[in-house]
Amino acid sequence: MTADDTFGRLDDDDYPAYTMGRAAEMLGTTPAFLRALGEHRLITPLRSEGGHRRYSRYQLRIAARARELVDAGTPIEAACRIVVLEDQLEEAQRINEQLRTEGGAQPKTSA
Repeated sequence: MTADDTFGRLDDDDYPAYTMGRAAEMLGTTPAFLRALGEHRLITPLRSEGGHRRYSRYQLRIAARARELVDAGTPIEAACRIVVLEDQLEEAQRINEQLRTEGGAQPKTSA
């Protein structure tokens, strides 16, 4: 990979650009918190060739949502589950809306 390739990927939300230390600093939390999110399967960081965790901007946004819940007193296990369920609900609503607009709501006919 060349330097030009790397710089071009920095605009990619899924590119694992942040080390664990930098990610924790950006979120105002600890590396242990990020490890706990991984243990609860909320985010799975990619690994560098040396085995170090790397986080994407997308993963940091998810971690920030969990941190807000934990800071408000929600146990970390519950916070992770809440974030997952919120995302599933949002996706289901998006799909439902897409199906409504694509297929059009067909009125029921009575026999």
